[in-house]
Formats: sequence, C-alpha cells, structure tokens
Amino acid sequence: MRYLMALLLLAGSAQAWAGSTLERVRHSGVVTNVLLNTYPPFAFINADNELAGFDVDVARAFATKLGARLKLETPAWETIVSGHWQGRWDICICSMSPTAERERVLNFPARYYSSPAVLTVHKDEPHIKSVADISGKRVGVGIGSSYENYLNKALVIPGGRPLAYPFHDVIVIPGDETVNFRNLALGPGVRLDAIVSDLATAQATSEATRALKIVGPVLYAEPNFVATEKGDADWDLTVARTFEALKADGTLSAISQKWFGQDITRDGD
Repeated sequence: MRYLMALLLLAGSAQAWAGSTLERVRHSGVVTNVLLNTYPPFAFINADNELAGFDVDVARAFATKLGARLKLETPAWETIVSGHWQGRWDICICSMSPTAERERVLNFPARYYSSPAVLTVHKDEPHIKSVADISGKRVGVGIGSSYENYLNKALVIPGGRPLAYPFHDVIVIPGDETVNFRNLALGPGVRLDAIVSDLATAQATSEATRALKIVGPVLYAEPNFVATEKGDADWDLTVARTFEALKADGTLSAISQKWFGQDITRDGD
C-alpha cells in the first residue's frame, strides 16, 4: 500500500485525503472496477470462464499500482453510464467516451487510450463501400454507446471538431455488440446491413469469423477515459496520478501491445 499512501499524502493534508472513495479503498484494500463482459477484446468471458481483455488488464495494473486487490463487477451499461453509483463501485475502466450527457453525472479524470470508430459489413456485401452508403440500412451498435449517438447524428466529442454525417434515415439497431456481430455474420442484409464499432473490436471479430470486412475510412477518433462518480476530487486526483504513472513506466503500452500488437495508449496523454 506504499504507493497508495504516497498518493494520499500528495493530495494534501490528512483532511484533504479523507475522501469517501479513498477512505474505502485504504481501509478495505480493494478497488472495485465496473465494466462490460461482452466487449472483446476489451472485456469478455474467456474459454476458462474468466473475465479477460485489455480493460481487465488495465484495471488489474491500476489496482496493483495502488497496492490494492481488484474486484470486478459487470452491471448493464445503462446502469454504469447513468451515474449515481452511491459507492457501489470505485471506478469504471471500461472504454467509456465522455459525452455532454455523461459529463453531467460522471467525472473523467484520466484519458488512457484512443480508438478509431469504423464501419463493418459482411464480406459479401456489394453495395456498402463507406458510411455514406448506409442511408435506409439497418446498422447495429452497442446499446447506449457513442456509436448509437453518432448514427442518430447527436454525437459531440468534447474538445473535438464537429462530425460529418453523410447519411440519412438509418435504422439504428442497438443491442449487445457480440450478438450484433453474430447477426451480421449470417449474411448481407439477413438481420443487419452493417455495424459501427471500435476498430479493435471490428478487427478481432472479422478475423475470428472470416465473414466480415471493414469498409471506408475511419469515421472519427474516439477518446476513451476512466470514469468516476462525481463529488470526490481527491479520488479523481489519485486516479489521474496513477494513470500518469502507468503511462510513464510503460505498463499501459505493454498491455496494449499484448492485446493489439500496437500502442493505442500513446495518444492518450
């Protein structure tokens, strides 16, 4: 716990570091992280029936850096992004992008990787060459995701440029992303015509199924942040400093290389 104690002292006086989350972690020695279990390769149930993935490894590294034990919980995404956790969880290392709506109920103290959004279709799809071709099509997205907001032409990335929406009348199909990819793999237009998702997820699924392909250029660059419950500035400072340390010592880079063969965290400063 020496690293955690050092961070607590850096936060200021004894009174300054007596925030509710810091107190809970300090006394229990446990950090509770919340994430999805249906978002490979970031978080998923592996062949050994265990949670695995990039976010799982990052969460484990975060807990280790604090000298705490990691506990993982996997409620519904809508529950996570709605905020008002009331102390049930300490942190969400869960590939969340900040939006204006989410920033009203959550804080985002550390950006830890950037991820391109892409369009995926069945390999035998003859007509959809880019996102401009999805007008009137059925397009799957993770429920409550930024991709859903994108297709509804309502996505605003804080600090980013306004996005272009060269499509209209898209039939947006929100759902479990793993199920959406399975449906798309059934064939062009059988259940879905396309999916908008994270590049890494699209690549991994395309390689696994050999039935899908990514088309067109990257749609937009999506920054992914660590999320925390509002109202605990000392915990946010601890989170930010811990992620700075994980970047500085190469831990985040190594985890990224393990899962993606490249460093997707280098632009997360």
